Amino acid sequence: MIAGSVLLALNINTFVNTGGLYPAGVTGITILLQHVFDEFFGIHLPYTLVNIMLNAFPVYIGFRFIGKKYTVNSVLVIVMTSILVDILPDIVITYDTLLISIFGGIISGFATSLCLWGDANTGGTDFISIYISEKKGIDAWNIILGFNAVVLCTAGILFGWDKALYSIIYQFTSTQVIRILYREYQQMTLIVVTDHPQEVCSKIAEIGHHSATILNGKGYHDGNDKAVVYSVITRAQQTTTVSSIKELDPDAFINAIRTDRLDGRFYHRPYN
Repeated sequence: MIAGSVLLALNINTFVNTGGLYPAGVTGITILLQHVFDEFFGIHLPYTLVNIMLNAFPVYIGFRFIGKKYTVNSVLVIVMTSILVDILPDIVITYDTLLISIFGGIISGFATSLCLWGDANTGGTDFISIYISEKKGIDAWNIILGFNAVVLCTAGILFGWDKALYSIIYQFTSTQVIRILYREYQQMTLIVVTDHPQEVCSKIAEIGHHSATILNGKGYHDGNDKAVVYSVITRAQQTTTVSSIKELDPDAFINAIRTDRLDGRFYHRPYN
């Protein structure tokens, strides 16, 4: 969490501020408000003050509905990042906005992944997204996308569309890095043809706390009866699960397929 907070703050002072970009979520609206007050009222708002105030309601949602330990971890990230943004100096590496958008997005995605690995998030819309997805059973992606679109459109109208459009590149790059590095929220459909279905199901339950369904099948070439184990696991558990199944049954035929949508009961590690 400390490493992620330091990188997030350095990224804002080094790339985001230099390029005049607007990241996703509360960070973006914090920077937008700073620019508005600087430009139109001549008032410099401290990043810490604005970011913590904007995160107050999402943090309440975290404490109330998601998990106290997880929320405390996230509050530490929010506070550390905010303070470091205000006290660390701005460092200019390049003025090329395209390079800033790409490499700033990469650093942002990596830093955010560090926080996620530490059982924390960077605040703001992350809390709202988790709440809507976990508690209400609704895909929050379109809601968060709409929120970010409003921020970018406002920035484009007030300060020029070039920065807003470069910010889309920044946000896209950051999102892709997170998708590559943090796989806990991604699901994989697992289809296993095996002669040891009970053992395979037990191993899946042991590793990921996921259940499985045993189907009856028949081999086309040899005509022998086969058991087909069907389950859904997280992508982060894929390597361990497949390796463990191969140890149980070296002749098992395993097909892991990316799952784009999942309805119904699925075990998610609780937020403490």
